[in-house]
Amino acid sequence: MTTTIAWEIRDGRPAAADAQGSDLGETCDWLRENRDAIRAGLDEHGALYLRGLPVKGVEDFAEVRDALISKLAGYVEKATPRSHFGKDVYSSTDLPPSQTIRPHNENSYALSFPGLLMFGCLIAPDEGGATPVTDVRKVLRSIPQPLADRFRAHGWSLVRNYGDHISLGWRTAFGTEDRDEVAAYCAANHIAHEWVGDDQLRTVQRRSATIRHPGTGEEVWFNHTVFWNEWALDPEIHEVFLEDLGHDNLPFNTAYGDGEPISKEDVAVIDEAYRQATVRETWRPGDILIVDNILSAHARESFKGPRKIVVTMGDPVPLDACEPTVPPQAGFARATAAESAKPAKARRWFGRRS
Repeated sequence: MTTTIAWEIRDGRPAAADAQGSDLGETCDWLRENRDAIRAGLDEHGALYLRGLPVKGVEDFAEVRDALISKLAGYVEKATPRSHFGKDVYSSTDLPPSQTIRPHNENSYALSFPGLLMFGCLIAPDEGGATPVTDVRKVLRSIPQPLADRFRAHGWSLVRNYGDHISLGWRTAFGTEDRDEVAAYCAANHIAHEWVGDDQLRTVQRRSATIRHPGTGEEVWFNHTVFWNEWALDPEIHEVFLEDLGHDNLPFNTAYGDGEPISKEDVAVIDEAYRQATVRETWRPGDILIVDNILSAHARESFKGPRKIVVTMGDPVPLDACEPTVPPQAGFARATAAESAKPAKARRWFGRRS
C-alpha cells in the first residue's frame, strides 16, 4: 500500500528520508509501492536522498534501480571517463579525487537526455566527496532577466576539441573507430564537425539554454554554459591551456548561440546563481540519491580516501518534449544555410575575445 513519505527538509541539505525494509527484497517492494510518492517528491524538491538501504554492491544497486526506473538511458557524446561495472551501472566519474566537478545537468547538450539519475554509495570517502545537487528552477530565477532573456533568444553553443591527452578522444566519446559513423551521428544530431590535422575532431552545436519540464511545465536553466566555459577554469590552468593549445583548441568552450563570447562577468553571475541554489549531504554506505535530471543539476566535491559512488541513468526524455526556446542547430545561429553546409570553423567563430 502506498504511503506518504515525510521528507526531512533542513537548510543546506537535500530532502531526505529513511528507507524502509529489513532486507533488499522488502526495501525494493517499499520503493515500488511508493513510486508515486517519490515522483511527487522529485517534482517538488528536484532531488531526494534515501538513507540506509541494504545495498552492498553493484547487483544490489541495480535491483534498487529496477524498482524505481522503468527504462534505462544511454550515455551519449561522452565527456568524462567512467568505469562500467555491469548491469548498466557506472562509476560516477573517474576524474582525479582532487578535482571538483561543477553543477551540471547530464547530457544537456544532446537531443535526448536522462530524465532520472540514481547515485549510490558503496564506499564513503574519508573526507569530502559529496554529490551536491542544485535546483535549476532557482538558478534561472536568480539570473538577471536581461541575461536570461539573451540566452532564451539565442540559446548556447558548445565547441569541443576531442583529444586523448586532455579530454576524451573521439573514439571513446562516440564509441566507434569509424569516421563515417561519427559524421552520420553528427548529421542526425545537428552537430557541425570537422577533422583538424591528422586525427583531431572539432564539433560545434547550438542548443536551448532553458527548457520546460515535461511533467511539471516549469521552466529551468538547462545547459553546460558555465560548466565548460573557459572562464570557469582555474586561472592558472586557463593560462596554461591558452599558451599550450591556443584559444581555438581548448578541449571545451561555450558561447551564446549566435557565437558571441560569454564574458567573464556573466559567467561569474551564473556561477553565483548555482552556488546559492546548491545543497549537499555527506555520503554513507547504503545511501542513494535520486535526481530529476531536468529539475536538478549535480556536482562532485573533491575528496580524500577511497570512494565508490555508482550511478545509473534512466527514463530518457527527448529535447523536443521540453519546449526549447531555440531549435537545435549544427554550428552557430548566425551561420547562413550555405555556411551550415560547410565544415565547422571554430577559428573563425572564436576570433574575438571578451
